Amino acid sequence: MDSEMRQYLQTSATVDCDDKAVAAFAEGHTGNSTDPRERAVSLYYAVRDGIRYDPYTIDLSIEGLRASTTLKSGRGWCVAKAILLAACCRATGIPARLGFADVRNHLTTQRMRDQMKTDLFFWHGYTSIYLEGVWVKATPAFNIELCERFRLKPLDFDGRSDSIYHPFDIEGKRHMEYLAYRGEFADVPLDQIAETFRREYLKASSRNQADFDREVEQETGGI
Repeated sequence: MDSEMRQYLQTSATVDCDDKAVAAFAEGHTGNSTDPRERAVSLYYAVRDGIRYDPYTIDLSIEGLRASTTLKSGRGWCVAKAILLAACCRATGIPARLGFADVRNHLTTQRMRDQMKTDLFFWHGYTSIYLEGVWVKATPAFNIELCERFRLKPLDFDGRSDSIYHPFDIEGKRHMEYLAYRGEFADVPLDQIAETFRREYLKASSRNQADFDREVEQETGGI
């Protein structure tokens, strides 16, 4: 394996795949399978549904973004969950990296949109996993309960086809629109993300004081 590929198997500042808890979580969700694709699929669902999506947990620090931090808290935003999935894949010997794109109409609440003053979400995160000779995109951000509340079809992942973004809800209405590709990286391009967030989300600096679960319940009528 060349040096280019090895970096996607190694631990890094945020993708701490050598953390004991991360390694145990990965091992516990891959069973006895020796097939990388089966392991990756199992890890995808473990992170998607086992870790709650919460956009108010954004912490643009190394410690705040680490896979082990997200695993311990049991919740995280899209980038944090993508990091955790990448770490789990690397812990089981599957190359993985982090991908980013800008999207419109990201899954969120009206209160958060009002605070942000925009429906554009920059640096939406996903995990790119090397399986059967190709890189496959997987987005473990939105747990199944959240999708059901917002009447979205959960993103499935089979390890062969890209699984990114929710273009339509279950009624066929447009939900998420892909706008711009930011690239794929061995670790989080933290400085670039922080600079964009400072420029675009300055007025939303108070968002971390909110309770996303409560907002979802109020907006969806507790369904």
